Amino acid sequence: MLSDDALRTTIDAWERFAAGAESVRGVRPEILMSWYRCREEYAVDPELDRAPPAAEVGAHSMDHDVVYTELGGQAASAVRELGGVEGVVTVTDGDGRILGTWGSSNYVLTLAAESNLAPWSTWSEWASGTNGMGTALESHRPVLVRGPEHWCRGFQGWVCAGVAVRDAVTHDPLAVLNISSWQASLSDAVLPWLGKVAATTEAKLRQRAHLSGTQLGAALTDFRAAPATAVAAVDLAGNVVLANSEAAVLLGTPADQPAYSPTHRWTPQLSTLPRLVRRAVERARKDPSWTGSTLVFVPFLGVTIPVSVHPVFTGTQLIGVLLAFGASDDTTAIDAPEAEPAASGWPSSVPTRVVAQRDDRWVLLDPREIRFAEADHNTVWLTTDQGRLVATTRGLDRLEQQLEDKGFLRVHRRFLVNLGRVREVEQGFKGALFLATDARTRETIPVARRHATQLKQALGL
Repeated sequence: MLSDDALRTTIDAWERFAAGAESVRGVRPEILMSWYRCREEYAVDPELDRAPPAAEVGAHSMDHDVVYTELGGQAASAVRELGGVEGVVTVTDGDGRILGTWGSSNYVLTLAAESNLAPWSTWSEWASGTNGMGTALESHRPVLVRGPEHWCRGFQGWVCAGVAVRDAVTHDPLAVLNISSWQASLSDAVLPWLGKVAATTEAKLRQRAHLSGTQLGAALTDFRAAPATAVAAVDLAGNVVLANSEAAVLLGTPADQPAYSPTHRWTPQLSTLPRLVRRAVERARKDPSWTGSTLVFVPFLGVTIPVSVHPVFTGTQLIGVLLAFGASDDTTAIDAPEAEPAASGWPSSVPTRVVAQRDDRWVLLDPREIRFAEADHNTVWLTTDQGRLVATTRGLDRLEQQLEDKGFLRVHRRFLVNLGRVREVEQGFKGALFLATDARTRETIPVARRHATQLKQALGL
């Protein structure tokens, strides 16, 4: 638990922030950012004392089932592994819905059930505020939420630690393993143990993804196409596993160099490709016999070319698609992913690039790949079609200047949004506005009231 001084500081900060203060001191940055999401984006009632019931969601893949089983086994043995934790261990799916709960005693299980810390309830941040499970879904590392760091007052008697297991290809969360203790601190060994469990599970997913990469490469080799057709094998995130020499010119990737490992796959220089693949994946999962076609604009050539899309399955699992450029079969059309001609003002000879970093690699982003940017002090996080990346540009003001003529608008002191990626404008409490992007998962950006008029003008509202 927190020390008495830290406890009082956190309680005071929570009370001021819940009352509407813009900034508070004495709270860890990751907790403060979570509070901000809960208050401004999700409008979670801070007086909530029970998590809401879980809703039905669509079908999930075999990978999900494997991860759930793996984490269930780890949860069942957590008390023994951690030297006698008094509390509950939970496993959730990627939407924060609890699938299973294990407790050190019937008393603590009954106590947990009073807050719906039990199966058939939802603990995502948007449903239940800052907590070990929901906040882990928003993070790429283990998180600890102590007492009054919970956004909802009714959960502040708990200390929670959680970690998300993420898909090796898309980096979407598949599940969360969480440990919660009632009015008692957790061992210092908890966070490292959670990190180890997630790393071990994700290593198995990477091995599986490597196999899928080899299968995509084999599918490309077996693909029948006319001579000199540009063909590429692309994974579910829109990254290139293998491209022949003709396709490599269009995609800006090496030719005939397989990248089977998910951590080594090539990032294409076609900004519309991830969205095209995402739409194709949605169609193929509904109809495994589906194939499609569309047009894509290649900015550095200044031309629009047709492309046919062929889903690749292993058994019933979709592992990627084959793209044949210059070929438009008699197939179902895919909505064009908003490809723009060169005359739109996007330079075709030397495209503008925003430089970001992923691990030890530089990623060159077309501005249209960026949905929004979020400032954490001088660090700028980019939410993009390539995942969540750190910009090399320091400070949101400098990035705003860099993108001022690329359709971006500052909507909040911490958020810069690509207006071309805004799908909906939502109205919140007391006239507050939130922007929903065209991402596959729930993704909203708060609009400060002083920016609302400018935003409405920019969107023609």
